[in-house]
Amino acid sequence: MSILSRAGLQFIGNSWVESTSSAKVVVQNPTTGAVISEVCHGSVADVERAVASAGAAFATWSVAPVKERVDILRKVAQSLRHDVDEIAEIISCEVGTTLDVSVAVQVSRPIEVLESLCDSALAFGWTEQIGSTLVVREPIGVAVAITPWNFPLHQAIAKIGAAIAAGCTVVLKPSELAPHSAYALANAFIDAGAPPGVFNVVTGLGDVVGDALVSHPGVGVISFTGSTAIGKHLASVAGQSIKRVALELGGKGPSVVLPGADVAKATAATVARCFTNSGQVCAALSRLIVPREDLHVAEKIAKEAAEAFQLGDPLEPATTMGPVISKKQKDSILEHIATANAEGARLLTGGKDATVPDVGHFVAPTVFTEVTKGMAIAQQEVFGPVLAIMPYDSVDEAVDIANASDYGLVGAVFGPDVKQSASVAARVKVGMIGVNGGRINVNAPFGGYKQSGLGREFGAYGIEEYVEIKSVNFTTPDAIEWP
Repeated sequence: MSILSRAGLQFIGNSWVESTSSAKVVVQNPTTGAVISEVCHGSVADVERAVASAGAAFATWSVAPVKERVDILRKVAQSLRHDVDEIAEIISCEVGTTLDVSVAVQVSRPIEVLESLCDSALAFGWTEQIGSTLVVREPIGVAVAITPWNFPLHQAIAKIGAAIAAGCTVVLKPSELAPHSAYALANAFIDAGAPPGVFNVVTGLGDVVGDALVSHPGVGVISFTGSTAIGKHLASVAGQSIKRVALELGGKGPSVVLPGADVAKATAATVARCFTNSGQVCAALSRLIVPREDLHVAEKIAKEAAEAFQLGDPLEPATTMGPVISKKQKDSILEHIATANAEGARLLTGGKDATVPDVGHFVAPTVFTEVTKGMAIAQQEVFGPVLAIMPYDSVDEAVDIANASDYGLVGAVFGPDVKQSASVAARVKVGMIGVNGGRINVNAPFGGYKQSGLGREFGAYGIEEYVEIKSVNFTTPDAIEWP
């Protein structure tokens, strides 16, 4: 059965079931405004059923051999691989991502992440001997994954792949704006022969379904990706019962161009990272920090690159930038642009008065220059196609600008050689940083400093978020035995 045919149902215990709530959430195409589907605005009763299902499955799944868990996940990856084109087209229709990027990044990369997590689980240090003590890593329990709309399948897999490999069972709450890849995942778990209750999906709004999941006494660990404000709220709710919480939140990525670097190349790379997925990326490089003497070069390249984007239907091959997710998101981005204008940033291209398609939630690729670190555009996550160019007069000032943010998710440094770039990268307070074009590695930890979150995803570090550590003390090293 197709993915869209599942809309309006919840996935609990390997069965597609009706919600106990008759309320629906309309999912719209941001390009055309057409209704894609109506999904359940789930209830607290739906949450109770899903957590009960996951809790019952945990008893056996948690003690299943790692290879058995990995074999199921590899079959999930294989099932998803068969449906790449269908899933990619649906994500393009619900999020606005251009189809080529949906195929490569929205679907194929998550499959790569899932395979990577399988490899990491097999190599994971489940036990460690320290003298006469055996340190054992055990799954926590029922894991809740709450995921955003910008990369719906990718964010879900990063969480549930690690949790299920660790021996946890999962309840996923996808964003109500882009829920359909969660149905594809559910189909894949059925195809893979996963035991009932290992993976469950409950759709709905955060203030009902999200809060009910986070506060549920049967849940052991929460993993959330989204805004910092909601992350703080969920952490507070989870804190009432001292649940483990992993948060992947906002970013305001600095891209530092050092004196002597190839400014044109660095600027082009930064623009590409800023405007991917219409700028709706927490890991976007949205601040370009350049030597003042190179400002004119950076401005020229950034303006040309921004104006080269072709806005339109993401399913059309000529389109290189689709719409943003919703009218609410568009209005928010335009407010950020208006504030930047009012605070004295100089608009190079784009802006609120730029020509965009008449239908759909489009925002023109926008570049501001002469941005200072106190401006809102330098501090607040816009989550749209807006780049801030910030000049500096010394490398120390560049580092200060890069670190003058409440966020610390990603960054980049471009310099004339690796040694100089690495020396500056060491001073930038972010969880991940690229040196001279280095990109994110799905086997290495992903996560941020400061208000960009808690914990890490990907690889062994992602699995660590879903295990408890037990010290088992024996009388002598030779006496150690464990099942």
